[in-house]
Amino acid sequence: MARTDSQSWLSSLMSPSPIAIAVAALLVLSIPLFLHLVIYRSASSSTIPSFLLVGPSGSGKTSLLTLFERGRHAETRISQAPLTVEVSLPVTTTTASSPYRSANDPSNQIHKKFLLADTPGHGKLRHYAFDSVIKPQNLKGIIFMVDAADVSTSSGGTSNEALRQAAEYLHDLLLLLQKRANTKSPRGPTELPVLVAANKLDLFTALPAPLLKTALESEITNMRSLRTKGLLDSGIGMNDLDIGDEKEWLGEGGEGKFDFTQMDEVNVSVTVAGGNVLGADGPDVKQWWDWIGSNL
Repeated sequence: MARTDSQSWLSSLMSPSPIAIAVAALLVLSIPLFLHLVIYRSASSSTIPSFLLVGPSGSGKTSLLTLFERGRHAETRISQAPLTVEVSLPVTTTTASSPYRSANDPSNQIHKKFLLADTPGHGKLRHYAFDSVIKPQNLKGIIFMVDAADVSTSSGGTSNEALRQAAEYLHDLLLLLQKRANTKSPRGPTELPVLVAANKLDLFTALPAPLLKTALESEITNMRSLRTKGLLDSGIGMNDLDIGDEKEWLGEGGEGKFDFTQMDEVNVSVTVAGGNVLGADGPDVKQWWDWIGSNL
């Protein structure tokens, strides 16, 4: 009897039912597929490159975000919170990873993906942008948008409020990047380029990119001098500031004329390029796309 039971059990084991076979086959096929999807999604979310979009309110950041994401303009409102979208680089834009590929290479027809993070430009909300610089997530570059039509100098040759605000924001951003580089934190990238995007160049009153560059450098120079003078007037001596060691001042020791090339010492290249998100003849953002592609 025992021998018969043993034979029956062994026969059942060697000849499973159709349901058991179907369940086993389903498990064999689904488990690897499930693991692949989980690992792929996890890797994609952590490795996709990102760019940070910053600048004063009204400079056109959200409009640019919408244009890049949808390929067309849409009505926008002043941002009150950060917004991140996934963007596809145009296939006609060359990336740094494939500068010498043939135009007929099939890989050139594949859209390169990246994340674009828009941050509010209001003074009380700029901490979102600064936090993203301190704790970067595969950050490849920063786009600082400026309304080139709003920062034109007045008839008397003095800078207006819009230019001062843009220069102050850019000064604080570059100073943060300088400090981040000097801390040699392993968490951040060793090089971080900045694009100053001169927007609304289709307007007659807009400053061309070279003049905007000069105006921002001049305003940052004045701002740096005033901040240094303010500390000196408060009784703090130059030796107490220890400018050269602590890098508390933007550029070369906080003295003399500032220009963007001084940021090269901390691996922060600054490029000024013009364009426009809107316009009677449509958007003109090719230089900005090219800059993004050169850093992907």
